[in-house]
Amino acid sequence: MRHVSPQQQNNHSVPSFASRSVAASTPRKRQKKPKIDPAVAAAGEAVMAEEAIRHELEELARKRQQRKRKSDIASAELMSELENCPMSERKKLLQGELHRARYVERYRRALRSTFFSLVVVAAIAVLVATLWLPVLQVYGNSMNPTLESGEVLVSLRNGKYKTGEIIAFYYNNKVLIKRVIGNPGDWIDIDQDGNVKVNGNVLDEPYIQEKALGDCDIQLPYQVPDGRIFVMGDHRSTSVDSRKEAIGCIADEQIVGRLIYRIWPLKSMGPIN
Repeated sequence: MRHVSPQQQNNHSVPSFASRSVAASTPRKRQKKPKIDPAVAAAGEAVMAEEAIRHELEELARKRQQRKRKSDIASAELMSELENCPMSERKKLLQGELHRARYVERYRRALRSTFFSLVVVAAIAVLVATLWLPVLQVYGNSMNPTLESGEVLVSLRNGKYKTGEIIAFYYNNKVLIKRVIGNPGDWIDIDQDGNVKVNGNVLDEPYIQEKALGDCDIQLPYQVPDGRIFVMGDHRSTSVDSRKEAIGCIADEQIVGRLIYRIWPLKSMGPIN
């Protein structure tokens, strides 16, 4: 047996400890994640989409084959039953099968007809609502007390609007609802008490609860320009309308239509005065 002195043991242990220290202190290099080429990623997504479509087509084909197989089995069973049944019952069996087949065909025809009818009716309703009878909902209180927020109204496009009628029009991607006060060429004047004069005649406004000059920055009396309509809200103290230069008079192409009927709420359903 070989004897090792303490000094030799120290000499042997020092290098081992030092190597461990060096190994422990050496930082490990982080592996960089490989960059994915956008073109490769797009190609992979296209392949996946193609596989999904192919799988769906295969599933549809499998279902069609199953339906055909069931139909063939039913036909085979019918033929077998005809061969095994007496001659006197064959006619009754065939008549029953013919009746069932005719019923299925009538049901499918009626279902297709109903579906196409519903599609046509829905298309006509959308066309009518868009072109001739737009349906609108009231927001805000500028037309109180005549119209309340949340009410649903039907409007009519007719191109001619009289003083006192309520119209809807587009303004800054919104639909506003106001009352016609003056037509092209009319002179509009409003005093400090809120009394409105059209061509020198005081306008009778029973729909107003409280008269007010409101937010008005136009020079009065004011003449309505050609091709435009002067409008005001029934809630004169809060309504922003043709009295404000920012809105001004309404052009014909801005008008959605004249409000003619209230359809919601049900308790208030009826024509709009």
